[in-house]
Amino acid sequence: MSGNEFRFFLSCDINLPVKFRVDRLEGTLPSIKSPNSVNDRSGINSTTEERRPELYVECALYIDGAPFGLPMRTRLESMGPMYCWNEPITLSTKYRDLTAHSQLALTVWDVSCGKDERLVGGTTILLFNSKMQLKTGKQKLRLWPGKEADGSLPTSTPGKVPKNERGELERLEKLINKYEREQIQRVDWLDRLTFKALEKIKEQENFRNGNSYLYLVVDFGRLEHRVVFQDSGANFLLPAPITSTNELVIVWDPEVGKINPSEHKQLKLARSLTRGIIDRDLKPSNAERKSIQRILKYPPTRTLSGDEKQLLWKFRFSLMSEKRALTKFLRSVEWSDVQEAKQALELMGRWEMIDVCDALELLSPVFESEEVRAYAVCILERADDDELQCYLLQLVQALRFERSDKSRLSQFLVQRSSHNIELASFLRWYVSVEFHDPVHAKRFYSTHEILEESMMKLTPGVDGEDGYKLWQSLVRQTELTAQLCSIMRDVGNVRGNTQKKIEKLRQLLSGLLSELTYFEEPIRSPLAPNILITGIVPSESSIFKSALHPLRLTFRTASGGTCKMIFKKGDDIRQDQLVVQMVSLMDRLLKLENLDLHLTPYNVLATGQDEGLLEFIPSRSLAQILSEHRSIISYLQKFHPDEHGPFGITATCLETFIKSCAGYSVITYILGIGDRHLDNLLLRDDGRLFHVDFGYILGRDPKPFPPPMKLCKEMVEAMGGAESQYYTRFKSYCCEAYNILRKSSNLILNLFHLMAGSNIPDIASDPEKGILKLQEKFRLDLDDEACVHFFQDLINESVSALFPQMVETIHRWAQYWR
Repeated sequence: MSGNEFRFFLSCDINLPVKFRVDRLEGTLPSIKSPNSVNDRSGINSTTEERRPELYVECALYIDGAPFGLPMRTRLESMGPMYCWNEPITLSTKYRDLTAHSQLALTVWDVSCGKDERLVGGTTILLFNSKMQLKTGKQKLRLWPGKEADGSLPTSTPGKVPKNERGELERLEKLINKYEREQIQRVDWLDRLTFKALEKIKEQENFRNGNSYLYLVVDFGRLEHRVVFQDSGANFLLPAPITSTNELVIVWDPEVGKINPSEHKQLKLARSLTRGIIDRDLKPSNAERKSIQRILKYPPTRTLSGDEKQLLWKFRFSLMSEKRALTKFLRSVEWSDVQEAKQALELMGRWEMIDVCDALELLSPVFESEEVRAYAVCILERADDDELQCYLLQLVQALRFERSDKSRLSQFLVQRSSHNIELASFLRWYVSVEFHDPVHAKRFYSTHEILEESMMKLTPGVDGEDGYKLWQSLVRQTELTAQLCSIMRDVGNVRGNTQKKIEKLRQLLSGLLSELTYFEEPIRSPLAPNILITGIVPSESSIFKSALHPLRLTFRTASGGTCKMIFKKGDDIRQDQLVVQMVSLMDRLLKLENLDLHLTPYNVLATGQDEGLLEFIPSRSLAQILSEHRSIISYLQKFHPDEHGPFGITATCLETFIKSCAGYSVITYILGIGDRHLDNLLLRDDGRLFHVDFGYILGRDPKPFPPPMKLCKEMVEAMGGAESQYYTRFKSYCCEAYNILRKSSNLILNLFHLMAGSNIPDIASDPEKGILKLQEKFRLDLDDEACVHFFQDLINESVSALFPQMVETIHRWAQYWR
């Protein structure tokens, strides 16, 4: 890097949490006199004793003068004359979320006086300096005695040391900062002498000031390059890397990505409300009509250009009969203009009624207007309970984007759930799992409270259950999962093989926890709330042989049958829950087009950050089947033999296998599901193939060079080979399913857009990139016929992929030795 070159990071590009280190407190605290219990007649304590202060620092982030996230605290420190924590603090907020006026408020508290905390003082520091660069290194902050840190703008507790207090030491500390940032050349022998001299100067300065001031030292560390503030909404284009040693200087332009004042003024004039009467009669020309139709075909993730927004606004009156145009029109509105926003809302009320899938787009973070979001909820009211359940997970996540805790969306979800126990159960779980989110916990908790109040007011129904009993049946689900967590801890402490753990599990269920064998009152199954479970069958319960030792539990049902569930602890299954929900939705979309591909959308429910329940489907992995039976056909012949049928099995069984293979091939391709191997491809006795374990989605894969879809040669051989009529039928089902799901691409993209704020790993890492990857999989630039050829090429590429076969062989060896 040349001397004239300035390299930097943009704050909006740093997807890391804000970190700093609370170092130490400098200065002498006033001694604290602690009264004892003996008083004289005058009411004054006769004796006092000195107490050593026990201090901690409370750190709170303020953005634009408002608190953001929950405050963090250091540990207590009471050792040595100089209070030193040297404790790293990591906030939940990321650097990309900071604004130019983000500041850190630090308050020192003393807890040595018992229950009553004593305020020592507070200080505040802006995270960006006057040059809009992130502050680095150690910062010495003036502590304001007896004042709590003030995060408002401007602050009343600025940490910057006043000029009249600055001395030689202040100048030297700035040089030390540069030294630590390696901006001053290091010479070991000279550095040692210098730092000794600095200690003497420091002692003399403290003696001169009489230690009358307190200072808090905070270390912000440093990154490889400077960090310059840039708003995440700006359209900043990075320059090409410099390859030659010329005198070109890379500088940061703070105006890049901001609105051009002249263009904005022209746009306002063009949209002047005085033209409203003229605009009513405007009709687009042929060229303009083609442009509008092209815009209406854009996916919901596409950002409109200024010209496109102007075109939609100009012909807004002629577009009112086109329901697909409403969401695009609302994206073209300048919501900061009160008059324009008012006219847009009036037109929205008179627009052709939009579909439910388009209403989901209006609940995304793009739309902040409460009126627009309320309109979307009105459209959602048209959906029946079955359809609403398909979107419930995303609608709960959409609460993050509401402007109030008791929003119209929250009230709608509670109102519909209070009359449907299945919706109520899932809503309660979806909301309670998000309580840990420090930013939106209050919002989710508010919805939980409203649901409880609404349920408790219900009158007895046909089955005689009143609201109180219904709510208690849902509360007992939480109690059950808590007991299962306790069982997993006890079983995990057992030393030995899996069989010993299974014996311990059955011993617990039959002995100490015998109340789980027969419940006092039936509990609604968390996975299927319409089913009442009455107890666990110890003899039919077991443990899977894996690192986390998940429980496989058999429950009795009130109808006299049984149902099996898997309980996992120590693994975040919210991503699995999302994928299985999408499989269930796509199965519904395919069946609406009279295409049943015999999918297996088993139930999954996250009951916490690292725990959850899964429906157990009797099946075997392809790895086991191929190991014991050598081929899939040999395994299916065991259950569905037919001498006259294809390959010695019934035609129905083979058709089921072919259809399920086609369905999951398409779905796993669209969702970009990775880490596919023969251990997470399962086969049921009736020929249905299905996938499990979705730890990698949206294109992520731990294996190098993964094929577009998981289609191993054993599956093709079970269809009679690449030249058979059954394999041709398989490809036909794939192409038909792909084109059907492409028609619902807007719905699927909208649902994933609503998950943008969730804590699901593969979405939270980069929501925009993930959604764009999903959009690419639909190939919206092709027509149906072109997509048939495209998907057939994908199938051929997946079957002929050699490297994945090598990886699969290595995986089998690893499993064998494990």
